[in-house]
Amino acid sequence: MISVASVVKKSQEPMKAILIFTVVASMIATLAFADELPQTRRLEWEEADLSTRLMDGAHRFVERKIAESVAKRSAFWKRDFSSTEAYAKSIDSNREHFKTIIGVVDGRLPPAMERYGDDSGGPVVAQTAKYRVIQVRWPVLEGFWGCGLLVQQFVPLEHEIRTGVLSTIEARMPAPVAHVVLIPDAGQTPEQLLGLAPGIPAGGQIARRLAENGFELILPQTISREKLVTTDERTQASDQTHREWIYRQAFHMGRHVIGYEVQTVLGAVDWFKAQHGQKAKIGVCGYAEGGLTALYAAAADPRIDAALVSGYFDSRQKVWSEPIYRNVWSLLREFGDAELAGLILPRDLVIEHSPVPDVVGHKGEWHTPTLESVTAEVNRIEIGSLFQRPRLRTSDAWPYSDGALTSFAGLLGAKRLSPWTHDIPEDKRKKFDAGTRHARFFQEMEGHVQRLIQKSEHVRDDAFLYQVMPEFTQYKWSTEPQHPTHSPQKFIEGSKRFREQFLEEGMGRFDEPLLPFNARTRLVAESEKWKAYDVVLDVYPELFAWGLLVLPKDLKPGERRPVVVCQHGRNGIPRNLLDGNTTGYRNIAATLAERGFITFAPHNLYRGEDRYRWLNRKANNVKATLFSFMIPSHDQILRWLESQPFVDGKRIAFYGLSYGGETAVRVPPLLDKYCLSICSGDFNQWTRKVASTDQPFSFMRTIEWEMPYWNLGHTFDYAEMSYLMVPRPFMVERGHNDLVGKDQWVAHEYAKVRWLYAQLGLADRTEITFFQGGHSMQAEGTVDFLHRHLNWPPQAQADKKK
Repeated sequence: MISVASVVKKSQEPMKAILIFTVVASMIATLAFADELPQTRRLEWEEADLSTRLMDGAHRFVERKIAESVAKRSAFWKRDFSSTEAYAKSIDSNREHFKTIIGVVDGRLPPAMERYGDDSGGPVVAQTAKYRVIQVRWPVLEGFWGCGLLVQQFVPLEHEIRTGVLSTIEARMPAPVAHVVLIPDAGQTPEQLLGLAPGIPAGGQIARRLAENGFELILPQTISREKLVTTDERTQASDQTHREWIYRQAFHMGRHVIGYEVQTVLGAVDWFKAQHGQKAKIGVCGYAEGGLTALYAAAADPRIDAALVSGYFDSRQKVWSEPIYRNVWSLLREFGDAELAGLILPRDLVIEHSPVPDVVGHKGEWHTPTLESVTAEVNRIEIGSLFQRPRLRTSDAWPYSDGALTSFAGLLGAKRLSPWTHDIPEDKRKKFDAGTRHARFFQEMEGHVQRLIQKSEHVRDDAFLYQVMPEFTQYKWSTEPQHPTHSPQKFIEGSKRFREQFLEEGMGRFDEPLLPFNARTRLVAESEKWKAYDVVLDVYPELFAWGLLVLPKDLKPGERRPVVVCQHGRNGIPRNLLDGNTTGYRNIAATLAERGFITFAPHNLYRGEDRYRWLNRKANNVKATLFSFMIPSHDQILRWLESQPFVDGKRIAFYGLSYGGETAVRVPPLLDKYCLSICSGDFNQWTRKVASTDQPFSFMRTIEWEMPYWNLGHTFDYAEMSYLMVPRPFMVERGHNDLVGKDQWVAHEYAKVRWLYAQLGLADRTEITFFQGGHSMQAEGTVDFLHRHLNWPPQAQADKKK
């Protein structure tokens, strides 16, 4: 729309101009009486139904995106089937990206194998007439070791058999057929696969059969899927499994429980290669969760010659419904299991359909897939005319059927597999406790993540601030009371690529054009000073934006006023900010309207507890988050507001509490139409808030399992997000007793923002206010901030400047 003044100015016919002026003025005057806004259709949906409708539509939208992902994956692949060498080269970039999204990004330590015992005995656990079992651990990453069992071919002397005294002479170790990393399911131990501990029938003790047939084996410890039990009372309240506990903190740091287990396997491969040479034949095999690790390890490392995946391979189009610790950022954009099999080609892969344990109650569940589904995924593997399709075997009883195991062993050089013998090894350890070993493995994995958190501040500085402004690293000791400032323009230009990075890699976005507004409105509330309208706008085919527009009744024809977008928090609705008498919000939308501002209270999707968490989970699979829905919704709202004849499009501010405060540092930094942002009840050291395990109010100990964002801890904390507001005004509001964090955390993080604004000569555009309160808006210093930076009312602000 255009202003009344511009209509009059452009009209060349005075009488016509007067007529147009009268019509438009009349339209504006009717705002005080109309049930819907001019040039909008009447909103027929019930207000109580809008939140549910919006959530339902968002779920339908993302499910469509997931369904479309299979057909769209070809855009990420440039397969060259002209030769084996050409094919391997053509998929290199896909392999590197896959390693990145599962967190296999850290250089491993030099290969070594430590054999260890305890006070009651040495490292040898058991021995038969053909092999011996040794308790081992191997370095993987700083402070993180793989651990488990090493099974080596060994021919004992007669007196060793007679006396039970085991020799360490290596000369009696026959050359193995090949070397295999055998990965247990998350509900199994290495000992069970050898028959050293009960739990697996003799027919399923695959490690024993491979050892009897001449294979050297490493059986690594894996992270259990059992619920977390600890003496820490804060953690006991959690319903998390061990795998979820690692997943949550690692995901935010660009790592993953899957990636750590893959690194453990690859550390074992490193040792095999170091011991036996680069030509040594190496295989990996695993069942259920171990099958996932085997598939991922073989896809990530071309040194692995063959893989056997039992009970895992399937379509991953509903991976969002599987246990939470299988959530991999952006997986379905580029990879399903068929595409991962393509990363293994031209090497050998055996796929077995076998029954798996029913896993339920893990924020997702998993059951044995149908043979039809597995077969369809195998048939999706692209082989061109160059390769053979991987073998598919079936087992109705337990994993590792004779057909699957024989195929796998044959690929590694075994001419045949002898049947099981009755020579079952006996564990000679007197004090061994599998739980203690698991706890050490688990704690070392957690320790690695926590050290990443401790170092992350410096990583972010080096990756963002010092990249844009390298001169900030060159300050020297000085006693000068006044230092020169830097031009903000250099920072503004240099930060553009980081804004793009934050949107694309941090928040995620959908490749979908915005629809026309198709605005629908309805009068829903009124006072002596304002009228409030529900507003609904189309965003995407299944997604709409909804909010509450509050218009002061003293709006004059042709007048354009500033707008404050007031954002509710978790489980809120727009009405909470208007007339809900919800203490934390101070009825801010109405209060500001009474001061003459136009206000708009959008509905954000974080309502309905697990419904929005599942929405975020689905979105993660296609490289999106909850904010991937909210950013375009706010963009559409801003475009619509800007088009209204009573709005000054250059003066639209944002003020949000709690999850609305979280929105304040994610949405306005990315949408330039927001001229100002205020973060209330949320500003924090976000990396520690989400991923640290040493604080009782960390999200690690709450129900908010959607809070980790992929690798955000290494790229954007609240300071870096706020940097993207420069040169626009930015403010933080903090109650001293707000349990979302600590004053010292908030002050430390905000000090970085203040420092940057000061260096750029913009210190007057940012501030923080503390008050003696809790998780609430105070609406005092923030309201002054709005009046000052939105220049409202104009004369009062002019008088203040005088």
